[in-house]
Amino acid sequence: MQLIDIGVNLTHPSLAAAPRALLERAYAAGVCQLVLTGTSLDDSEKALLAAEQLDETGLRLFSTAGVHPHEASGWNSDSQRQLRDLLGDARVRAVGECGLDFNRDFSPRPQQEKALEDQLALAAELGKPVFLHERDADERLLAIVREFRDRLPAAVVHCFTGEKRALYGYLDLDLHIGITGWICDERRGTHLHALVRDIPRGRLMLESDAPYLLPRSLKPKPKHGRNEPAFLTEVLREVALHRGESQEDLARHSSASARAFFGLPAID
Repeated sequence: MQLIDIGVNLTHPSLAAAPRALLERAYAAGVCQLVLTGTSLDDSEKALLAAEQLDETGLRLFSTAGVHPHEASGWNSDSQRQLRDLLGDARVRAVGECGLDFNRDFSPRPQQEKALEDQLALAAELGKPVFLHERDADERLLAIVREFRDRLPAAVVHCFTGEKRALYGYLDLDLHIGITGWICDERRGTHLHALVRDIPRGRLMLESDAPYLLPRSLKPKPKHGRNEPAFLTEVLREVALHRGESQEDLARHSSASARAFFGLPAID
């Protein structure tokens, strides 16, 4: 059984201390390929470097490059040039993490929207899929992405935590959906139990979003409290349960979706 983790923050200080051991645990758990998330220009450079240095085979580690809405206040024309350069590397498989966050508003909303629009335009120009972030902003995100959708090869709303309205809006735009350990959280994620059944095969992908979102249903939990890609098997278990699928079947079709979305090579 092979799993693909489409979103891991391997450059986070809590994971960067011993990345090789973390990756070995992931591979042992069946997570055969990982996409390292870039959330700023600096972080995107680090994610690419980590993928290059930690994967001599060129088959297992890939990355994204983009500017998260929290970082959008620093977006400018030079940012766009730097991002274009990063996206020219063959290991960088998607634009992002980019999007809108109206929950925390760490950057002013007009600047979030400008950064998103520029990154979507760049993705359309370069033919790259998009790795999207959204919190409390589904209607505005849909309106902006809709203007670019016909020119984008694909886009995924990563770490989906929203309600039915948002999910159906994204699916109507033929977007992919990333599910994390949020679905394992009995305090705030139980609404996803019914919603994951509505995500068609071919549009569903799994992600750890490590070191965040440690699955609360995981037993035993690690004493350090950090999530890591090896625990993606718990997300698999929970999603399979609520979709009424076997874990093997879910692993097969979600990994096939991820491989097609990011253009990842096959692993024997």
